[in-house]
Amino acid sequence: MSWVITAIAVTSTVISARGQYIAGRVQEDQLKRQAEEEKLAAQGRELQRRQELNRALAANVVGFGQMGIAGEGAPASIALSSAKQAGISEGVIGLSEKLKQAQLKRQGSNAATIGKLQSASTLLQDGTDIARYLKGQGKF
Repeated sequence: MSWVITAIAVTSTVISARGQYIAGRVQEDQLKRQAEEEKLAAQGRELQRRQELNRALAANVVGFGQMGIAGEGAPASIALSSAKQAGISEGVIGLSEKLKQAQLKRQGSNAATIGKLQSASTLLQDGTDIARYLKGQGKF
């Protein structure tokens, strides 16, 4: 009868360990997918910001032209300065979004590692418990 209990305990341990491993991998996949979705969303936001910037710059050019102001000298300097500031802002936003994506990927990798460690821990702990049980039954 003790072999049935042992077999059930071993099977339960293996199933539990496998479940923990799979749970870690599933979480890793979900976080990787989320990082990819974030990357696509960031590209869309960047495109939208660039379109808005281009509209604003075009409106400035048209406005200067309607006022009879040439696009040289101070207005050109202001436009160049605005473009530089917009470029710096785009760089910071892009970096921030890349860091967010990298963080999601790291979280996924960590989730997979945690699942593996939990799985190994379950196998070791339950294996020890089974060995103690068998020793107590005089089977060793």
